[in-house]
Amino acid sequence: MGTDASRTGRHRGIQFLIGLLVAVLVLAVVAAGLGWWTVQRSFPTSNGSIEMSGLDATATVHRDDAGVPQLYAETDHDLFFAQGFVHAQDRFWEMDFRRHVTAGRLAELFGRSQLGTDAFIRTLDWRGIAEQEYGMLDESSKAHYDAYAEGVNAYLADRGGADLSLEYAVLGLQNPGYSPEPWSGVDSIAWLKAMAWDLRSNLGDEIDRALLSTALPPEEVARLHPDYPWGRMPTIAGEPPATAPAPAALSVSPISADDDPIRPDAAAESPIGPGHAAALSSLQSTIEAVPELLGPEGGDLGSNSWVVSGALTESGSPLLANDPHLGPAMPSIWAQMGLHCVQITDECTFDVAGYSFSGLPGIVIGQNQSIAWGFTNLGPDVADLYLERIDGDSYELDGALVPLTLREETIEVAGGDPVTVTVRSTARGPLVTGIGDDFGEVATQFPAASGQAEGQYEVSLQWTALTAGTTAGAIFALDRAHDWNAFRAAAAIFDVPAQNLVYADVAGNIGYQAPGRIPVRKTGDGTLPLAGWTSANGWEGAVPFGRLPSVYNPASGYIVTANNAAAGPEGPMLTEDWDYGYRAAGIDRLLRERLDAGEKLTAESLAEIQLDTSDANAAAFLPVIAALDLDGDAKRGAALLGGWNGRADVDSAEAAYFAVFWRSLLGDMFGELPEATRPQGGDRWFNVVGTLLAEPESTWWANDDAGVTGRDAMIAHALGAAWEESEQRMGSNPDSWRWGRLHTLTLTNQSFGESGIAPIEWLFNRGPYELGGGSSIVNAIGWDASIGYGVDWVPSMRMVVDLGDRDASRWINLTGASGHAFHPHYADQAPLWQRGELRDWAFTAEAIEASAHDTLRLRPAGAD
Repeated sequence: MGTDASRTGRHRGIQFLIGLLVAVLVLAVVAAGLGWWTVQRSFPTSNGSIEMSGLDATATVHRDDAGVPQLYAETDHDLFFAQGFVHAQDRFWEMDFRRHVTAGRLAELFGRSQLGTDAFIRTLDWRGIAEQEYGMLDESSKAHYDAYAEGVNAYLADRGGADLSLEYAVLGLQNPGYSPEPWSGVDSIAWLKAMAWDLRSNLGDEIDRALLSTALPPEEVARLHPDYPWGRMPTIAGEPPATAPAPAALSVSPISADDDPIRPDAAAESPIGPGHAAALSSLQSTIEAVPELLGPEGGDLGSNSWVVSGALTESGSPLLANDPHLGPAMPSIWAQMGLHCVQITDECTFDVAGYSFSGLPGIVIGQNQSIAWGFTNLGPDVADLYLERIDGDSYELDGALVPLTLREETIEVAGGDPVTVTVRSTARGPLVTGIGDDFGEVATQFPAASGQAEGQYEVSLQWTALTAGTTAGAIFALDRAHDWNAFRAAAAIFDVPAQNLVYADVAGNIGYQAPGRIPVRKTGDGTLPLAGWTSANGWEGAVPFGRLPSVYNPASGYIVTANNAAAGPEGPMLTEDWDYGYRAAGIDRLLRERLDAGEKLTAESLAEIQLDTSDANAAAFLPVIAALDLDGDAKRGAALLGGWNGRADVDSAEAAYFAVFWRSLLGDMFGELPEATRPQGGDRWFNVVGTLLAEPESTWWANDDAGVTGRDAMIAHALGAAWEESEQRMGSNPDSWRWGRLHTLTLTNQSFGESGIAPIEWLFNRGPYELGGGSSIVNAIGWDASIGYGVDWVPSMRMVVDLGDRDASRWINLTGASGHAFHPHYADQAPLWQRGELRDWAFTAEAIEASAHDTLRLRPAGAD
């Protein structure tokens, strides 16, 4: 009897456990179902038809098998209405997040943690400037922005929360009361300010020089910021720019001799004092705190673009290639799209396809029925810092006190009370020392840090993007340009950010134009902060468009732009901080090799060049290393490199080891520099160390802690340290080493990707992806040697346009068409991009219809 009872008890226990397990499984299935429903509910409708108010006639959206939309409409209004609707379908969270960034309203979404960033953006007043630019638009351009906003709002009309995107469900856990407001044309234009900040040229170099000058004499600062290697690296048009006059002395018209913060004798030693350096260091840290969606500032910022005449191509028509280098993001910063009028008429004027920004009407880079164009960053010096003497709410100028302009900004905070910040500005620009605790410390500690009399000193910023401009309308002019003259007319109003524009047309012409609002300085060359208390320093207008570099149908038959120097000796001074030309030289060499061999270039030829991994830095080091008498790990490292072709391929053991060696060497040589100035390892440091290779006794080849002196000893030490680190990271067998094991990219969601909550990061991030390439290599997949080996700059897209056969053009995006996590097109292009593959780019109506995987018709409400 007891045995039966125990058996019955065990049986009941087993039944209970089975029941509990079933219940857990059922709950898990239900939870999974609810989760999947939550994820999928925001996926856009891509087939069938939707009725909505606001359209004049039916607009059609064809999507290919990658979800890339091609839009057709009968009027410009309907075309941009449809673009706004489709962008919102695919990327509304991204659009909403971006407009909160550019308006300084992140704390409204995420709480007090974002107050610092909001205060910074409010100080620069991106939103206010965008409002001015919207008011300046011509009637036609304003109508395009308004129609786009109507389309976005038509999508928002019946949707909210997780119906818009999964991110809203996550946001609701922290900020359940949030609901997106209607879209406006100003929301669109404000994103151009973010792009201008991302491409702000040499502000980091200016800060870097200022910080270095507190620790090094001027000649060594100049050594670490060398001139462009004229004559050795290619220029786009002409020779070096003319130099500007010397800056006015920092000690000009003090209020009184006792209050003069920079003595003339001190200025002779260093253009700034240690206290000013602390202010600039604080500015640099604040700059780097701006969200990573804008990309980390660094030496790998750039792009490749080149165009080849039909005389050099197999088809007899021009070819154009472009791959802009930006900080990686999930989803990609670009949204592929086509905007096509059913028929070109006075009411419908666009037939264009390429890369757009979600939230912005028009196509930024691409091709229309007559021309194709690409961008790289011109990189002119468009931002300057000034040291200011402040007395209460006034600043000194030419011996008098001038009232600061004061503006109050109220920042709404999710889960907290609003915070009001006061923005203070001089006539040149805002005071940036009032942003965050670091700048407050500089303001109070300056006298003791600089050894000067008591007083209040701050730093102001003058930047071209802080004045309303005309780029918002230039995009439409580019999209409609039909020949070289119309293209240049569009470029003339593309003022901020200044870009290198390459051009090709169906008539066989190629060209290059540098646009942009580039300041003319009264004094100085923009490489160091200047005294703000004298009107002898500052700007006196902008370089006329007619004086900016331009090339049309050159005798060489091709034009290469890769952020290398653009201006010649008779041209205006554009910057002292060009990219040093390694990528441009690589592209030029690869083109010349093919042409000298008698090859006629094809779209495939240009695509292959985009993927070149030849490392010019390695090429400089390999013969030096081969000649050294080494032992131990250094000898093993040299033996490994002895058989290397100098290519940074993903599966290369040598490339992995050389990267570790390069990082070790930079740390040994320059580790004593101020922390914010330590080498990131890109083109400037290729130049600096490459020059030092010819100076084996230079004091830079010394490290007291390591006990080494001289070039050969320093290289041997770094080789040995790199072998040890490589074994620790990749194992003791060099046959298993791969560059891709160290050099990986995780595609990180712009808003939740670094939340610190693993399940949320799992929802939105993708990767890691193993990659080849590297800094200042044509396949410019950059990394920061001051941090590690992970990827922080990438070709954000790649395209090759064939002007002879538009449907033979090729393109790829970094991620995919969709911004919805788990959508089939969220990251489907990433593996192709990783392998260097391109997708077919259907451009003509026949090819688009033939490749259509889905078709959605947007119909006016009440239409038959």
